[in-house]
Amino acid sequence: MAKMNESLNEPMELRYKIQPRKDAEQAALNQTDYDPFADRQNEHPTTDSETLTHLLKASLGTGILSMPIAFMYSGIIMGIFATIITAFICTHCSYILVKCGHKLYYKTRRSQMSFAEIAEVSFQNGPKWCRGFAPVAKFSILFGLFLTYFGTCSVYTVIVAKNFEQVLNHWTGTEVSLRMLISCLLIPLILLSWIPNLKYLAPVSMIANVFMGLGLGITFYYLVQDLPSIETRNYFQMSTLPAFFSITIFAMEAIGVVMPLENNMENPRHFLGICGVLSQGMSGVTLIYMFLGFLGYLRYGEGTEESITLNLPVHEWPAQAVKVLIALAVFCTFGLQFYVCLEIVWDSIKEKCTKRPILVNYVLRTVLVTAAVVLAVSVPTIAPFMGLIGAFCFSILGLIFPVFIEMVTHWDTGFGAYNWIVWKNIVIFLCGIAALVFGSNSAIADIMKLYSDDTSAAPVAGGIS
Repeated sequence: MAKMNESLNEPMELRYKIQPRKDAEQAALNQTDYDPFADRQNEHPTTDSETLTHLLKASLGTGILSMPIAFMYSGIIMGIFATIITAFICTHCSYILVKCGHKLYYKTRRSQMSFAEIAEVSFQNGPKWCRGFAPVAKFSILFGLFLTYFGTCSVYTVIVAKNFEQVLNHWTGTEVSLRMLISCLLIPLILLSWIPNLKYLAPVSMIANVFMGLGLGITFYYLVQDLPSIETRNYFQMSTLPAFFSITIFAMEAIGVVMPLENNMENPRHFLGICGVLSQGMSGVTLIYMFLGFLGYLRYGEGTEESITLNLPVHEWPAQAVKVLIALAVFCTFGLQFYVCLEIVWDSIKEKCTKRPILVNYVLRTVLVTAAVVLAVSVPTIAPFMGLIGAFCFSILGLIFPVFIEMVTHWDTGFGAYNWIVWKNIVIFLCGIAALVFGSNSAIADIMKLYSDDTSAAPVAGGIS
């Protein structure tokens, strides 16, 4: 008790000035015999390579097709550096979320936690002033994640049907109903959602990566044809730079799948580190984003469309193949995005379903997929609305919440030399606010454009990844 009183009486500067030199996990492991990673029990754990496959698929969504126009907004040289900065911020926020989770594993003697649980536990174990916000933080994250990823599932259904509609219309010469194509996807999507866990879903993500890789490969083939001189393009474009960040952040952001992937790993410690799964995956994603954005803007200049596939010659079969391959890749990605929704709802009801949990789980999967498809059939122009929700949720969930979680988690151990953690998080917080404002503004503009145009075609929201 005396030591505790002495600690409480210490000056604030001494208590929070210097970060302990030892890693939080190692220090905790030295003080207790509890190892959360050894205690973790997964019936079907995923390997490092399977986790990497899922991470690549989560980050390589349809948002990558908007990178050329993002480079048009930033300038061809500024776009390279801005992409690296954006990727670093998004990766760092995922990193600190997992890092805080690992620290809280030792502190609370729990072997795994979701994003929302990490927020709740960090606030519960933080300073007194924030403990009352723990339930609010958990609910906000769960609600935001479900709203965003459930909407994403509906948008993915529309994207798949839309790509097939364009191909069928071209080859048959007749107008095919978009709503009918969406309805036809119901049974295949239900069967995809019945894949029981991430372990068995890994091959599907691998197939999706192959389809996306082939589609991007053909796209790159078109982009490298007759490239003009780099001198003909803008190097730096400051006035529209916010539009670049709003597109790139929401295209790269995959904060919702980070903790499900980590929780299902056979070796969770391999997720972090310089050569960890997270660093490997995001490094590869960043390179692909840069190359596509650079070549796309260099090739088409001010004529770059919202999605680079719209610049491809529609009457050539390789361009048609791109649409089919990307549609198949998005279809296969549906399962990973759906897993986030399923986990949120199932965790909230599984304690009440003890008699036939497997049956209830599969009924829940079927109901959620059916609801997503019904929403897509009812509102085929849902993409701009989900762009607004994605701008709001991803900026808060992906950038702002991890900052607050890190602050309260490290409250009792310090914020590093010269309080560098505080200053770093202030910068990220400001980036999150900027992403929220400019991303929402862009999405609202898309919605206004949707209702002001006579055409029924809706732009694909850059924020849906």
